Amino acid sequence: MIKSMTGFGRFEASVGSKKVTVEMKSVNHRYLDMNIRMPKVFNMFDGAIRNEIKKYASRGKIDIFISYEDLSENNSSLKYNEELAKEYLSYFERIHETFGLNNDVSVLSLSRCPEVLTMEEQETDEDELWKIILEAINGACEKFTQSRITEGEHLRDDLINKLDEMLDIVGFIAVRSPMVFEEYRNNLRAQVEELLENTPMDESRIATEVVLFADKMCVDEELVRLRSHIEKMKDDLNQGGDIGRKLDFLAQEMNREANTILSKANDLEVTNKGIDLKTEIEKVREQIQNIE
Repeated sequence: MIKSMTGFGRFEASVGSKKVTVEMKSVNHRYLDMNIRMPKVFNMFDGAIRNEIKKYASRGKIDIFISYEDLSENNSSLKYNEELAKEYLSYFERIHETFGLNNDVSVLSLSRCPEVLTMEEQETDEDELWKIILEAINGACEKFTQSRITEGEHLRDDLINKLDEMLDIVGFIAVRSPMVFEEYRNNLRAQVEELLENTPMDESRIATEVVLFADKMCVDEELVRLRSHIEKMKDDLNQGGDIGRKLDFLAQEMNREANTILSKANDLEVTNKGIDLKTEIEKVREQIQNIE
């Protein structure tokens, strides 16, 4: 199967009052590039999260958004620092004795002193939390992968249609090229007859000129290689897998052969078909950039 590098997936996993939501989306990229945004409490799982995602994708720029909710009532507690409160009171008493100020400290004012009363998050069970994260990651990745496969199938069908059109163009050039040589022979003979009038022609010289022209303009080898590249790309598309880089290389080779054919073209019809061929190859190259 073929996978596109464009995809989207979202999944929520919850256990009790804890809920983790993972959302991921991707676009094409030469390599695998992951950008993860998540709460600080998940930082310890960064490497494990990346390793899980690598099981589902090998290329593409992927943005991953992870959110966390804990709706339990006892997820935080109030901590009282008695030693610090005593120290505050001691200093307040010294200030009273030194400056003669009223020591009117109340329980409420003492509690507002820094660090006397603090809120502390309850310790999180890492194993339990990782199970929720893992479920959410795998769920989002499965949906993400399915969207890439669906898009990849559309890309495959479109590319095969374009490759078939390219084969038609190659077939036309293969049929037209011998006609160009024959037309050149006839035109050359007519020009020589006009110049020599009734003087006998040297058939060997004409044959030599035609052979030289044919050798210079012959594109048989280019057409064979081009047809081979096209068929190979079709086979790879039908076989599937992570073939994006391989297809890109084949497209470059196709473009090289098309350029050679155009440079040798000495016929308007062949030139026009060569331009059509280049256009189709460029369309194929653009589509291939989206394949993993």
